[in-house]
Amino acid sequence: MATRTKQLAPGTVLILGGRSEIGQAVAERVAAGRTVVLAARNSSDLQPQRDRLHAAGAAAVHAIEFDADDVHSHATVLASVVRDHGPIGIAVLVFGILGDQQRAERESAHALQVIQTDYVAQVSVLTDLATLMRTQGDGHIVVFSSVAGVRVRRANYVYGSAKAGLDGFACGLADSLHGTGVHLLLVRPGFVIGTMTDGMKPAPFSSTPNQVADAVVNGLRRRSGPVWVPNLLRPVFFGMRLLPQPIWRRLPR
Repeated sequence: MATRTKQLAPGTVLILGGRSEIGQAVAERVAAGRTVVLAARNSSDLQPQRDRLHAAGAAAVHAIEFDADDVHSHATVLASVVRDHGPIGIAVLVFGILGDQQRAERESAHALQVIQTDYVAQVSVLTDLATLMRTQGDGHIVVFSSVAGVRVRRANYVYGSAKAGLDGFACGLADSLHGTGVHLLLVRPGFVIGTMTDGMKPAPFSSTPNQVADAVVNGLRRRSGPVWVPNLLRPVFFGMRLLPQPIWRRLPR
């Protein structure tokens, strides 16, 4: 039986983390005829990304300053996007850091930096976006959790704990938004081969930014619940939850 799909909500595409390869790939797939806003630090350096989106058919592409860790600026940034470019149809949160696990185990300041960017800042943006989109009565929000947060592992427990917190928050927010016309898509990718993981040995069931973007756009059109990338990770991690702790703690990552 064919899967039913719906039209994506109209409006501006906002990529919070404008240098992200995944964010760029998602934007390219939904840019045709739309205004795209790339939000990042040092936004004047985003010309290559803007050029690619123009080539993908975007009606206009703008770059704005955005510091994810400056949580007090989030509401102002979002309000300026709506004021200057109209209602936000699709907002994609693709900012974040992996951090250095060994350093985070020694230095609380680094551990807090990871938690700040990968959890606290995300919660701040999501709360402001949800408030804005509830008023609109429609729109999509894309949140990136990770399989690292499904069951936190010894090898990356700082990053994993941030993703676990974000995953729980996003699940609750998605339920809160049910019936408002606003769709929150929670994405749980495995290891993604790209700039962020450059130099790291790919884990089993790895994917590319393009594969993640394809899954995201498919999930948006279906207005689906959580999406795993690749989908095979869903049953794999169902089994992982059942592993005894003595075995689990020995896993490399």
